[in-house]
Amino acid sequence: MSIKSNLQTLNSKRGTIFARALRVRSTDAERLLWSRLRSRQVAGWKFRRQVPMGGYIVDFLCEDAAVIVELDGGQHGDAITYDEARTKWLHDRGYRVLRFWNNDALSNIDGVLESLTLTLSQGRGDVNSEPSSQSITIPSPLGEGQGEG
Repeated sequence: MSIKSNLQTLNSKRGTIFARALRVRSTDAERLLWSRLRSRQVAGWKFRRQVPMGGYIVDFLCEDAAVIVELDGGQHGDAITYDEARTKWLHDRGYRVLRFWNNDALSNIDGVLESLTLTLSQGRGDVNSEPSSQSITIPSPLGEGQGEG
């Protein structure tokens, strides 16, 4: 095995271990959304949570539709540059990224699911082209969590 191959295997294992730890330490918003996504509850689409992708771990992934759902807490207000680079990396690989604030999931889960269902209904499309949907946020009914993107 080459050094590069060994490093890729090591990074993959680290990502998997970290993703497992994130599943155990899920936020309330992540637990709530997962309870509504798991077992193909959203129009029959299969989702996975805390999935390693490249050097990142995405919150929720629907591989068949090439859709990623990210839930952002307050820490993301300070990580705009990182989030933009991460989203670009995912878009460059054909994924559509939907971003919601944690309080959107907690206070308006039906609105989050409606937005997600709309995106899923658009289908996968051509993964080699620019994704048809950019990052999406929904306004919170409380007027908070407007989110970036």
